[in-house]
Amino acid sequence: MARSIFFLGAVLIFSMLISCEDKEIKSQRPNVLMICVDDLNDWIGVMGGHPNAMTPNMDRLAANGVLFANAHCQAPICGPSRASIMTGLRPSTSGIYGQISDEAIRFASNETQEIIFLPEYFKNYGYHTMGKGKIFHDFAPKGVFDEAAGREKGFGPKPEENFKWDRAGTSTDWGAFPEADKEMPDYRTAEWAIEKLDKEYEKPFFLTVGFVRPHVPWYVPQKWFDMHPIAKVQTPPYNKDDLNDLPAISMKIHDMPMMPTTDWAMESGEWQNIVQSYLACVTFVDHYIGKVLTALENSKYKDNTIVVLWSDHGYRLGEKGAFAKHALWQEATKAPLIISVPGSKKGLVRSEAVELLDIYPTLLDLCNLPSNPRNEGKSLRPLMENLNTDTGFFAITSYGRNNHAIVSEQFRYISYEDGSEELYDHINDPNEWYNLAKDPTYQKVIEENKIKLPTFNALWSQKTKNTVNEYFEKQFAEQHNK
Repeated sequence: MARSIFFLGAVLIFSMLISCEDKEIKSQRPNVLMICVDDLNDWIGVMGGHPNAMTPNMDRLAANGVLFANAHCQAPICGPSRASIMTGLRPSTSGIYGQISDEAIRFASNETQEIIFLPEYFKNYGYHTMGKGKIFHDFAPKGVFDEAAGREKGFGPKPEENFKWDRAGTSTDWGAFPEADKEMPDYRTAEWAIEKLDKEYEKPFFLTVGFVRPHVPWYVPQKWFDMHPIAKVQTPPYNKDDLNDLPAISMKIHDMPMMPTTDWAMESGEWQNIVQSYLACVTFVDHYIGKVLTALENSKYKDNTIVVLWSDHGYRLGEKGAFAKHALWQEATKAPLIISVPGSKKGLVRSEAVELLDIYPTLLDLCNLPSNPRNEGKSLRPLMENLNTDTGFFAITSYGRNNHAIVSEQFRYISYEDGSEELYDHINDPNEWYNLAKDPTYQKVIEENKIKLPTFNALWSQKTKNTVNEYFEKQFAEQHNK
């Protein structure tokens, strides 16, 4: 009997030690602050995407961490891009090529049935998860966050009538509105995050903040416009013959009938106004990102919190003939990605082509969590620690089924479902004005990129919406015999 009691006591003590050790390990794990920005291209100061960019807060985050200056989305639309980031799967694997509701992602295809979303993975490993704003396409599926603060519907207050653009199928418009910042959803999202950073937590936390600007409509109060005087606003480089060497399918895929064209913007005199509005929105959201960063810096969590900032894709502001994201070209696929780790490298800029898909495995690696075997991305930790000298990095963006862009440090190769191709040399043609696909000099480059294309291209998930243009409606219908 005494021996049994001794044994039970030993087991109890051992269990307590293990429990204490587990709690200690959990307490030592870093917190994560993930900041998601909607429709932000490379027009931030540190990326040099536009000479008028004014983003001191994102610039200081980059100065305290690592800027991936050649990061690319896996789909040039909000829904599938964010689904890819959060599931760790490529669109060509999941079949999520179009917009999809948050609750439908798990049921999109066989590949997504038992997927564990990024914040959910952290929750499963003892993190306290919190989120507010636009994180997935809407907000987030149920159960992903311990504290789900939701998202305000739409993209902020709107005037009774649009100022400049009122075509069906888009929220696009621009101008100074409303009067005060406090009327904007991003203001309240920042205030919520600041409040959360002032609280006590027994566990490490995973805090996600989703800002909606600079998504259309490009409305912010007048003071943000005043920071970008119209007389000094520069429009992007433009070549009127830019589209003449593109294959026919490219024109169909990139057709955006509901959006303003560059020709219209030039003829109407609105191009500078649109650029000013976008810049104003970027400076506005940068300010509120700065509010959250300052709150972190003034908190007890400053020295044990990883910060990751990303945008879901880029945006064309007149390049390639239109004002839209939806494209396999540079301006639409390139997106900011900044990761700051306390006590790690500061001010490092990596030029390798990386993917937003890499965020999931990178955060697991940085937080010393077990890797998720379902992740199709790779950890960027070696690049952050200057350990990886591999020059074979590349990024894949998919726009609909079997249409892909392969990006490296020098080239962008685009392959369409009918075999048509585009190739751009960024060293000699940073604006992607000259398609080299038919130049025999570059055939070896094309062959090297072809082998990087996805070998599996899932059918469109029937849970997605496909109303971008006639091409995608037809592709979806043909694959499902509709």
